[in-house]
Amino acid sequence: MKKIIIFLVTLSMVVGCACQTDKASDAVKEYLTKYNNQDEKVLTGLEDIIEEEKLTETQGEKYKEVMMKQYKDLSYKITNETYNGDEATVTAKITVYDLYNAQKEAEEYQNNNRREFIDEDGNYDKDKFLDYKLEEMKKTTKTIEYTIDFSVVKKEGKWTLENISTEILEKIHGIYNYTND
Repeated sequence: MKKIIIFLVTLSMVVGCACQTDKASDAVKEYLTKYNNQDEKVLTGLEDIIEEEKLTETQGEKYKEVMMKQYKDLSYKITNETYNGDEATVTAKITVYDLYNAQKEAEEYQNNNRREFIDEDGNYDKDKFLDYKLEEMKKTTKTIEYTIDFSVVKKEGKWTLENISTEILEKIHGIYNYTND
């Protein structure tokens, strides 16, 4: 899980954008559209995390399929933008698949059905559980809406996203633990 967080932070640096436009919201739109359009940098980052997590080929393909669906179907609406000189805050409402809930329900299922995740030697088989969890993530149609405030600064005439936090990235990826809010 720690590797996924590191990946998300790295991805934010790679995917971050700068726009030559008059509006800070255009930088946010461009950033989120890179996910929708499955930009090459987004997909390269996804391939990197699959490799780092040492998923089986089947698990890697399933995870990629889940995330590509997430990116493609992510929807957003800019609801506000406020300016203070060369700094702006752009507020967007995004809707994504609730992969956090799918993972949580998979873990609850595992806790209540431990025998299903035991190998022939009687040992816990983490791959069986991971296969199950990925299948549940793939099947989910439940969505969740988040309101995100993006910090945008104007540097050399270009609006650029700043400080894409882990929390923002988790929300974009649908894995944010909202139960603690």
